[in-house]
Amino acid sequence: MSLRTHARGAPRLEKGRGAALNPEGRFESRRREAVDDGWIVPSDESGEPAPRLRTHVTRETAKSILSRNASPDIPFTLSINPYRGCEHGCIYCYARPSHAYLDLSPGIDFETRLFAKVNAAELLRAELARPSHCCESIALGSNTDPYQPVEREFRITRGILEVLDECSHPVGIVTKNALVLRDLDILARMARRNLVQVFISVTTLDADVSRRMEPRAVAPARRLEALRELRDAGVPCGVMVAPVVPFLTDHEVEAILDAAAAAGATRAGYVLLRLPWEVEGLFRDWLENHYPLKAAHVMSRVQAMHGGRSYDATFGKRMRGEGLFADLLAQRFAKACDRLGINRGRGALDTTRFRPPGPAGQMALF
Repeated sequence: MSLRTHARGAPRLEKGRGAALNPEGRFESRRREAVDDGWIVPSDESGEPAPRLRTHVTRETAKSILSRNASPDIPFTLSINPYRGCEHGCIYCYARPSHAYLDLSPGIDFETRLFAKVNAAELLRAELARPSHCCESIALGSNTDPYQPVEREFRITRGILEVLDECSHPVGIVTKNALVLRDLDILARMARRNLVQVFISVTTLDADVSRRMEPRAVAPARRLEALRELRDAGVPCGVMVAPVVPFLTDHEVEAILDAAAAAGATRAGYVLLRLPWEVEGLFRDWLENHYPLKAAHVMSRVQAMHGGRSYDATFGKRMRGEGLFADLLAQRFAKACDRLGINRGRGALDTTRFRPPGPAGQMALF
């Protein structure tokens, strides 16, 4: 739930939203301030329910679709994000600050004002047809979830997978939504050629914590079911224990790995809570609203694992942290994976099968 502030300043809970605030993005030249002009009567005085925050999706004609990065602590170079913003509303999402580039807030705007790249498949086809394209696995969903709820309507991710399948191009997917099972026909076909891996993100096994922290994502139990169905269909799958939140979810690391391995995960990774830019203020506010007795402890431990700061963006430290507690977490994770037989072998996808696409649908004839 998220807190909304109506005209006279009294907060109320907003079901299904993560952020309680909608601060200006750091690049905005104007500031907004709510002023009570006397015309709006709070819902608790009028007896009428306040209007729900609706999700607005803008159809965007993107200019490019493949993003490239050279970060030494990220295991991929190429990525695709079908959407800007994410309706899952995860309060901890490190991608929230990207909405500031659109002159929108990393808070409520990030989860309610979305952009759908409706020409993504067309752009991808053009990118893969370039003679200069060098085949390597593409990460799908590195910034926002490719299977967030609006994908059910827009089907952009499915269109991307159809192009990749047609070209025999490898792809790695990270999601926390069981909607990925809708595309099991494509994924199973690609898996038979060693062209796909799917990672399901599991932050906690506690449904109540999940509901507060990632309000529009599917429940943890459903994510584990998705892992089982992927495994049964022959799709290589893994689990991302991310983010690990000190004093809130860190005690569950071994339990999550146990449950994921039982469901079929053969690979795993983890990321420590990251609080870049505006995310720190949003997360602190969320802690005070939902876990006030734990808030100080959580932030104290976060800072202890980031060199005394709430976040350290240094390569090699931003994902895993540093210091005693970070080292203990790394040891716990490694020992659990070793005990369960997770992360054995390379798990590399096949890049030798790639064939550049012809005109739309042409390769389906062969």
